[in-house]
Amino acid sequence: MAAVSHPVFARVYERLSVAMDRAGTAQFRRDLVAGLSGRVIEIGAGNGRMFSHYPPGVTEVVAVEPERRLRAAAERAAPSAPVPVTVVDGLADALPAGDGEFDAAVVALVLCTVPDQASALAEVSRVLRPGGQLRFFEHVAAEEPSRLRRTQRLVDATLWPKLFAGCHTSRDTIAAIRAQGFVIEELRQFRFPATSNSPSSPCVHGRAIRPAPTALQ
Repeated sequence: MAAVSHPVFARVYERLSVAMDRAGTAQFRRDLVAGLSGRVIEIGAGNGRMFSHYPPGVTEVVAVEPERRLRAAAERAAPSAPVPVTVVDGLADALPAGDGEFDAAVVALVLCTVPDQASALAEVSRVLRPGGQLRFFEHVAAEEPSRLRRTQRLVDATLWPKLFAGCHTSRDTIAAIRAQGFVIEELRQFRFPATSNSPSSPCVHGRAIRPAPTALQ
C-alpha cells in the first residue's frame, strides 16, 4: 500500500480539476490519449478525469493513484468509462506492473509532484514494451533567463510544494524524459491559461517512444 494522504489538497483538487477541464484541460486530455490502443497504464490518475477520453482501441487501462481520497474518486469514475479501467494503489517509482506489460503510459500533471522524476520515468520505461508510447501533459520550467523562471524557483523553495502536495513548477521535464532514453516524436509547448504568468502556466504536451533495442545500436 502506498499510504499517501493529502486530504486538504485532494478536496481542493476534486473541485479544481473540474474547473480546469471546463477551462480547456479536457481538450488537452482528449488529445493526449487520441489514437491509443492496447493496454495502457495511467500514472497518477487522480480522481479519474482522464477516463472518459480513452478511445475504443484501448483494451484496458490500469490507473495508478497513491492518494487515498483521489483513488476512491477514481474508483467511482471507472465504471462509467468507455473502456475497462482498473484503479490500483501504487507509486510512480514502484509501479505495480511487470516488465514490458503495456503498450502505452499516460502522465498528466503528475511528473511535477513525484519525488524523483528519474526514478519515475525509469519505471515507466520498464513497464512499457519496446516501441511503447509515453503520452505526457505537464507544466514545466519557464524559459531561462526570465522573471517567471526566477519566480518558479522562489515558490518551489518556499510554499508551493507544501500547498500542492509536492508539486514543483521549475522542473525540466523534457530533459528528464530524454535522459531515460525516450525519443520525443511530438512536442507542443504553450502557456495555460494562454495569457497567464502563473508559475504553473508553462506547459508541454506530447508523445515519446521507448526505442526497441535495435534502435539503440
